[in-house]
Amino acid sequence: MTVWGRNLQSETSFAPSDCWAMRRGQIYHGNSSKPGLTCRHIKKPFSGHYFEVPMMASGEMIGVLHIEQGEETVPLENIRDLAHALADHLSLSLSNLKLRETLRIQSIRDALTGLFNRRYMEESLAREIPRAMRKNTPVGIIMLDIDHFRDFNNTYGHEAGNVVLREIGAQLQTQIRGEDITCRYGGEEFILILPEANQEVTLQRAERIREAIKSIRVEYHRQPLGVITVSLGVAIFPEHSSTVEGILEKADEALYIAKHNGRDRVEIASIS
Repeated sequence: MTVWGRNLQSETSFAPSDCWAMRRGQIYHGNSSKPGLTCRHIKKPFSGHYFEVPMMASGEMIGVLHIEQGEETVPLENIRDLAHALADHLSLSLSNLKLRETLRIQSIRDALTGLFNRRYMEESLAREIPRAMRKNTPVGIIMLDIDHFRDFNNTYGHEAGNVVLREIGAQLQTQIRGEDITCRYGGEEFILILPEANQEVTLQRAERIREAIKSIRVEYHRQPLGVITVSLGVAIFPEHSSTVEGILEKADEALYIAKHNGRDRVEIASIS
């Protein structure tokens, strides 16, 4: 809740069921001289008048405007009209903010898996690498690829492949810390950015991810889709490269080695 003015006679935090305007979906006028049905969030004893106006956007209630008048110095109809006008203005502003945030999320999230997308990954690395340089800390990079995913799509169909991608995305979310960044790099490739994770920690995390994905059992139309495995390449900033492009190339090289050496394994980049 945002408050303007002093000595508000309403609680600053309350449930929708405590407010008659929110329960009814229409403006509500409270009057201490004619108590009637007073909202439960109004402090006792209450003096004066108050108006509660639901703020609506696209048919959805996004908040409520609460206006109080102590002594009756302004006609109540004027207060009521002002409350309506303010609620309409605030509803439009909040709706625009919500739309802007929705569009921002859509621009950085992969629609299928809900993970961050390649654009956000590139922006994040461009931010994390300079930060790590200033703090003299490492950054772990894990690049993983689903083994034989093309054959899987050919056997079960692309919709089943999408189910697998979503399941892996969900599994990756359970394997990260709050500061880690998980992205769908493209197709069946994913990247994890692990700030302040050294080689030992990043390799351990990669191995846990490999085992976790191998343990999941995915069904499509009640048909088991078999064991899913991934190959993973690990690179560490600054041991393997001191640039964004270089660290991604090193992780990709390690991933290629994992594929070449039989898949379903973790490989660390070489130091050149």
